[in-house]
Amino acid sequence: MAIKKNQTVTMNFELKINDEILESNIDSEPIVFTYESGEIIPGLETRIEDMNEGETKKIKVPADEAYGAYNDELAETLPISDFEGINLEIGMVLEADGENGEIFKATVTEVTEENVTVDYNHPLAGCDLDFTVLIQKVI
Repeated sequence: MAIKKNQTVTMNFELKINDEILESNIDSEPIVFTYESGEIIPGLETRIEDMNEGETKKIKVPADEAYGAYNDELAETLPISDFEGINLEIGMVLEADGENGEIFKATVTEVTEENVTVDYNHPLAGCDLDFTVLIQKVI
């Protein structure tokens, strides 16, 4: 059965960027999601439509249909005093509450004696994603 809107899909996948595996559930539990419910990235979702149970497919999702283009304006440098009591490390992901109660994440990209540079872009922003997907079940 081919995948259509509101169906439950059971899928295994492998995600690569520049031939490096970032995530894989090929030899473990598959993910289960409702098609067209926004549970997976849009570019992958549109490219699995009409796949059938048991079908495997290699799929390239461009950055603009995944996590978007990298935006230089989403990085900022703040005084290190804003981070008192935190043992900062490059690559560390910090969470904070926004003005409207939303939670946002920032990755620490640079730490000096005076300043900390944080990046609010998604870690995969600007990256084209290469997937191998196996559709296990469609209900």
